[in-house]
Amino acid sequence: MKLANLNWDEIETSLWQCGYAKLPPLLTAAECAGLAALYPRRELFRSRIEMARYRFGVGDYQYFDYPLPEIVRELRARSYPPLAAIANRWAEALGGETRYPAGLDEFTAKCQAAGQNQATPLLLHYEAGGYNCLHQDLYGDVAFPLQLVSMLSDPQTDFTGGDFLLVEQRPRAQSMGHAIHAARGEAVIFTTRYRPVEGARGFYRANVKHGVSPLRSGTRYTLGIIYHDAR
Repeated sequence: MKLANLNWDEIETSLWQCGYAKLPPLLTAAECAGLAALYPRRELFRSRIEMARYRFGVGDYQYFDYPLPEIVRELRARSYPPLAAIANRWAEALGGETRYPAGLDEFTAKCQAAGQNQATPLLLHYEAGGYNCLHQDLYGDVAFPLQLVSMLSDPQTDFTGGDFLLVEQRPRAQSMGHAIHAARGEAVIFTTRYRPVEGARGFYRANVKHGVSPLRSGTRYTLGIIYHDAR
């Protein structure tokens, strides 16, 4: 896992400008394959969701149970502190009182105090024709404003289509979308529900949803890292 050499200044600039930042490969090909191979091991997961049943899309995903696999736990814990610093600067710009602790353990304690104690990192799986409708990952009153997704499959050999989508709703204007193509091991950090945008009267909240465009062929696995826990 390659977190040490990330340029967090560039990541923060992109988050302020676009609401997302695309990262270089964080996971090796072997680490990606190892994570995807966990999908059939039902004992590692607390819940499985068939998207079509709830009209979320077409495909399925599974939430890990605690304790998390070591590579998932490490990626979540090590990426949280720099993101918490960015989240606090966002909160200050928006005039909110919420502040996020410097460490993930302290933030997890806040989730537990609010009755949110179920793990939220997940693996997502799509086959040809699969897609994910635009949505936000909110599971209770406590929510961290940023999250991360990492591509585990190779778009050059494993699937076609299936781009990561972000759609930003702007006040008194039409929505703007981003289609983000990620290679195996690459990751995207993006806003969970809204981002600060500077207007004539200061910063305002721009609502953002994310999803996945339809796969044209093949199989696609991704790892999602959500920092707040669920009820």
